[in-house]
Amino acid sequence: MSQEVDDLIERRRLRRSLVVWRVAAVVILSALVGVGISKMDNGPSAVMGGSDHVARIYVEGIIVQDRWRDDLLADLKDDDQVQAVVVRIDSPGGTVVGGEELFLGLKSMSDIKPVVAVMGSTATSAAYMAALGTSHIIAREGSLTGSIGVILQTADLTGLMEKLGIKPEIVKSGPLKAQPNPMEPMSDAAREVAQGVILDMHAMFKTMVSRRRELSVDQVKTLADGRIYTGRQALKNGLIDAIGGEKEARIWLETAHAIKSSVPARDAKPDYPDEDWVGKVMGLTGKALFSERLKLDGLLSVWHPAL
Repeated sequence: MSQEVDDLIERRRLRRSLVVWRVAAVVILSALVGVGISKMDNGPSAVMGGSDHVARIYVEGIIVQDRWRDDLLADLKDDDQVQAVVVRIDSPGGTVVGGEELFLGLKSMSDIKPVVAVMGSTATSAAYMAALGTSHIIAREGSLTGSIGVILQTADLTGLMEKLGIKPEIVKSGPLKAQPNPMEPMSDAAREVAQGVILDMHAMFKTMVSRRRELSVDQVKTLADGRIYTGRQALKNGLIDAIGGEKEARIWLETAHAIKSSVPARDAKPDYPDEDWVGKVMGLTGKALFSERLKLDGLLSVWHPAL
C-alpha cells in the first residue's frame, strides 16, 4: 500500500515538473520568435535610398528622449531623396525634455523641407509640442490634442508609514534637497520652488505655441490652461491647420510644395540596436506588470485621464 502511495506521489511530481518545463519552453520559443520578427521588421535604417520619396515616420506611445529617433530625423533631413516627411502622431505626451528634443528635431528638418503632422486619436501635451515643430498640422475632427501644460507628480506616504510603524530617517544637505519626496511632507518652501519650475517650463511651452502658431500671448494664455481640444476645436482656435488625414497631407504637399501625390511614401524607422531574447522577455514582462507612465521621472507633459 505504501509503495502505491509513493508511486502516485512520484507520478504527480513528474507531471508538475513536465508542466513547468512545457511552460518554460513556450516562453523561450515565443521570445525567440519575437526576436526573429523584430530583426525582420527593423531591416535597414530608415534612410531608404533608390528614388525620390516622401518619408513617413511614427510618433506613438509615451515620448521620452531617444537618440536613435534623433539620428533618424537628422538622416532624413540630410537625405536629398527625401522630398518631404509625414509625421503620424498618436501619443498622450511624455516627458518635457522628450517632447522638446522631438520638437527641435522636427523644426530643424522643417527648415529644410516640408514636414506635415497627421494626428491620430491623441496628440496631446508633449505630442502637441512635437507637432509644433512641423510645417503644417492636420487632425481628424475627433482627434484629441492640446493639453498645453506641465505636471510634476509625487505622493505623501508618511501617514501610511506611520500606520505601519515605519519612521523614515532622512539626512540631507539642505531643506530643499530631494523635494518633493514621498518619505516626508512637502514644505511650503519646497512647494513654492516646485511651482516655480513648473511655471517656467509652462512658459517655455506657451512661447513655442505663440511663435509656431503665430498667436498672441493673450490668446495662448487662454488656450494653455491644460484643457484638451477636439480637432474641430483646435482648428477653430488656430492650434492646427486643417482637418483630415494623410490624404489631405499629400494634397497640401502637392498644392503648397509641388510634391506630386504620385511620389511614393515610405515608412522610416529608427535603427534600434538588437536586443537579446532575455531582454525581450523582461521587457514584455515589465509592460504587462507596470504602466509605462508610472516609470516616468521628472517633469511631464502628458495627458492621462486615468492610469
